[in-house]
Amino acid sequence: MKEKTKKKFKFTKSKAEVTVMASLGVLFLVVFAYLPMFGLVLAFKDGDNVLNISRAIFRSDWVGFDNFVEFLHDKDFLNVLLNTLGLNLLQLAINFPAPILFALLLNEVRNGKTKRVIQAITYLPHFLSWVIFAGIVFALVNMDTGIINQILLKTGIVKEAVDIKGDPKYFWALIIITSLLKGIGWGSIIYMAALAGVDPTLYEAATMDGANRWHKAVYISIPSIAPTIVLFFILQISSLLNNGTEQILAFQTQSNLDRSEVIDTFVLKYGIRKNMYSYASAVGFFKSVIALILIASSNFVSKKITGQGVIY
Repeated sequence: MKEKTKKKFKFTKSKAEVTVMASLGVLFLVVFAYLPMFGLVLAFKDGDNVLNISRAIFRSDWVGFDNFVEFLHDKDFLNVLLNTLGLNLLQLAINFPAPILFALLLNEVRNGKTKRVIQAITYLPHFLSWVIFAGIVFALVNMDTGIINQILLKTGIVKEAVDIKGDPKYFWALIIITSLLKGIGWGSIIYMAALAGVDPTLYEAATMDGANRWHKAVYISIPSIAPTIVLFFILQISSLLNNGTEQILAFQTQSNLDRSEVIDTFVLKYGIRKNMYSYASAVGFFKSVIALILIASSNFVSKKITGQGVIY
């Protein structure tokens, strides 16, 4: 038998373009993800209030785990941790399944024009910055001129105007509702794409067997997009200590600080405003370690239960 001749690799223009694009992605990860990891050494040094970052990294005294101990004994630690976990668990329970349900409902809309209009309306808030979106929300919930208070008063739900913006007890609800409004449309895109890949003959066969829309959604649509759901669920679990800093800062006021201070804003304030680089690095390192444990644990449990996971 004649030996198969090896194909000579030819570096074409199209391959060069793909290589350049991929190289830019790798470069981005190196510059913004891997190189900054060297700064984690600050978590084990006394580099607070040292204006020169390089001097803080290379010349500061080694203090071991002192910064971590200081954070764990901080009087605000428990409150910050509870706020972070509370908000993220609520978003996991409410905001995570919302795009899935929305995608399933949108998949049932047969009129193409109607579907496009709904998609355009629900996608639009995603492209607004949190500063603009928060400004719109604050105008709507204003105690004197906001339409929300006007509706609540006229319907008799409340007897006097409610300070939704400043009252701490409304902050979590404000964050959940606004993140839901802003992200439900955009978050459904990936699930709509997954649903588009489902074999239409499965639905046709189910129709012939007498299945209604509910049966098709439960027994065909959801199982078909289950791998996508599991993937995003595991990633969401790993982000239980992450909050949208832009969103929190946009809605945070001095009056609701007890309910709005989370780990991300805590790190930002101590690291940038107070120049406590080592302390902030220790808090960030602590959060990253917990995230690693969470993603590994959730991936392990998911593989045992569903046979699917992120890490193989």
